[in-house]
Amino acid sequence: MDWLMGKSKTKPNGKKPPAEEKKQYVEPEFTKIRVVDFDLKELVVLPREIDLNEWLASNTTTFFNLINLQYSTISEFCTGETCQAMTACSTIYYWYDERGKKTKCTAPQYVDFVMSLCQKLVTDEEIFPTKYGKEFPNSFESLVKKICRYLFHVLAHLYWAHFKETVALDLHGHLNTLYAHFIVFIREFNLIDPKETCIMDDLSEILCSPVPAPAPSAPAPAPSPSSQNHVTER
Repeated sequence: MDWLMGKSKTKPNGKKPPAEEKKQYVEPEFTKIRVVDFDLKELVVLPREIDLNEWLASNTTTFFNLINLQYSTISEFCTGETCQAMTACSTIYYWYDERGKKTKCTAPQYVDFVMSLCQKLVTDEEIFPTKYGKEFPNSFESLVKKICRYLFHVLAHLYWAHFKETVALDLHGHLNTLYAHFIVFIREFNLIDPKETCIMDDLSEILCSPVPAPAPSAPAPAPSPSSQNHVTER
């Protein structure tokens, strides 16, 4: 099975996409909100005693589940009317089926294709084996890369088209942390070509940098002698 994906700089009707809007998601008041404040690099480095494919399988499955869950929180706002194409910044993604046929679809249709395919792959014992001694297929790494590319498209769309709803639901801290964790992971194992993720480089550089330590609070002023000696009469 050879599932493909594509992107285009033009709209399905041939017109150029509109000029980029102001990116609310890169504003400091939003990027500083995370649910963890430690170095995510520590979470993705391959443990010495773990097989690489096992580690990739475990993390890829986890990211699929988390990104699927994150999308579900705003899915009611992602409709064929509001999102007539799968957009992220100035890019429109098209779906290519197993025969290489290009399909024009709405964002919710595209995401449904992504999640259905990912679900099928991660639950296939021949591709993501869970039984001891079962070998991973030779195509395993390429399939992991394909899944990660699809999941990146979904994350990019969440920021580009549904960040306001995410903020309204007070879930942007979760989205920021999930995105940063995912980017650190794919960079650690070179799972996505940087040309694919460059449309979100501004956000990636902000979120993948360590969270600045809070400034130390000023010490409380010492009480004056007069206040120390003051006695309240009853």
